[in-house]
Amino acid sequence: MEWIQENLKQAPEILLFLSLAIGYWIGQIYYGKFQLGGVAGSLLAAVALSLFGVSVDNGEKALLFALFIYAVGFESGPQFFKSLGRQSLREIFLAVFTAVAGLLTVIVMAKLFSLDKGTAAGLAAGGLTQSAIIGTAGDALSRLGLDAAEVQKLQANVAIGYAVSYIFGSLGAIIICVNLLPRFMGRDIRDDALKAEAERLKGAVVFGPGQAAALPEVVGRLYELGSGAGKTVAAIESAAGDATITVERIKRNDQLIPVTPDVALKAGDIVLVVGRRAGVVAVSGGLGAELESVPGMELVMDTQDVILRNPAYDGKSLAEIKRSATAALRHGVYLIGIARAGEPLALSDSTVVKTGDVITAYGTDQDLKRMVAEAGSQLSVDIKTDFVFHGAGLVFGLLIGLIVIRAGSIPLTLGAGGGALLSGLLFGWLRSRHQTMGNMPAPASQILKDLGLAGFVAAVGLQSGLQAIHTIASSGLTLFLIGAVVTLVPLILAMLFGRYVLRYDNAAVFAGALSGSRSANPAFGGVLDKAGNSIPTAPFAITYALANVFLTLLGPLIVAFA
Repeated sequence: MEWIQENLKQAPEILLFLSLAIGYWIGQIYYGKFQLGGVAGSLLAAVALSLFGVSVDNGEKALLFALFIYAVGFESGPQFFKSLGRQSLREIFLAVFTAVAGLLTVIVMAKLFSLDKGTAAGLAAGGLTQSAIIGTAGDALSRLGLDAAEVQKLQANVAIGYAVSYIFGSLGAIIICVNLLPRFMGRDIRDDALKAEAERLKGAVVFGPGQAAALPEVVGRLYELGSGAGKTVAAIESAAGDATITVERIKRNDQLIPVTPDVALKAGDIVLVVGRRAGVVAVSGGLGAELESVPGMELVMDTQDVILRNPAYDGKSLAEIKRSATAALRHGVYLIGIARAGEPLALSDSTVVKTGDVITAYGTDQDLKRMVAEAGSQLSVDIKTDFVFHGAGLVFGLLIGLIVIRAGSIPLTLGAGGGALLSGLLFGWLRSRHQTMGNMPAPASQILKDLGLAGFVAAVGLQSGLQAIHTIASSGLTLFLIGAVVTLVPLILAMLFGRYVLRYDNAAVFAGALSGSRSANPAFGGVLDKAGNSIPTAPFAITYALANVFLTLLGPLIVAFA
């Protein structure tokens, strides 16, 4: 055992990644309809592995969480700034209520069980997972006018209360936000996240990885000319009306011939028609028999994202652009998507475009080049992450986290996590406004979120688990159970308040807001995993920022009233 311990001290990261492996394995197991999840599983695995007496460095823990929360903020920046306004009042009220409920719960438990001020503050810091309470409470204790030995004893009790209650403080929040809340509401987080996303996108269709429409909007078909013999290319293309189609290739007597508008087609010609599905269906009956494939008629089509820069199109609807654009410009170019500030827009004739919009077009390389030259600039698709941009973003966020503002004797700070979140939101918004910089592919963002959060909670378990186990063993379960009450009661009261007073009716939005109001980062990670999209992030970001202030203020108040 000593040999193992000595070697683990040389490479404590082994325990960190072992916690992730075991935790995610445990998290996949269903207990009836309950599933622990990878984040909570990693926390429990790390507590068990803390028995080796090997801890990871605080810097590693801070780094992992900063990566997670920055990636979350970056992904949700555009939606967050859109959500600010009167519609954010619910999140403000929820954050205030959760902090007040936490304060009252701690004071009541301190009175009932005759806890000293230090132990009560420690249980608040751990049970509410707000480590900053340790600092504000410790400072308040030093100002009580007690002798140095008594102050030192009370401050030691802060650490003991924190160690006993912090593990369940994290786990209990996961259980409430991820498992109990959706059952209480009778709704599914994933279903409500999809519903909210559909409402936000207003009819725009977004496919997940590996997904595609069973009936694609733009299709290609091969026909052997029969009844369509004698028609020109221009006549066939115009027959589709508003549902645009183009004749891309013609094969006559086993030879490809140039495609021009005035070419008259002959019986037996093979033509490749590409266009909107409705248009292709409309003309197919007047062309001839459809063929499965013909050698030499294969054609590679491209998809290109274009940033609209031409002011001539700013503020115009797609219908107006269709009418004003020349036939040569429109030929062979199919718009299949429009996004504004990272948000997809529904495609219809009434959709109005603005400069800065990202237009996704489909067509041949030569057609797309013509369109790009007219519309703006090409947005290159790159699998590499812009580390100049994101490195600066993380530095900016961590610098913000160092700022401390004092309200009297109470220090207020966002900390590294709050600073990284704020920076991520801001840099995500900047990326949506200037899409030539700040590239971060979705898989890169996902690995930052998954590794960052699970690694963070595993580091917490490895650091605090052993001390919590020893304290529980020496003092019994009383402190642990009191800490569990401090964790659960404010969350349950806030859940009732949010449901029946603030009228939250979407489980994904409510779960994000509730986890943020308790600054419960592991719980938020579980909510985000259940949701499968970024819907919970905007309410979480608002309540999380407020909770960092409100919960930090509880330290001196508990010392004053407990």
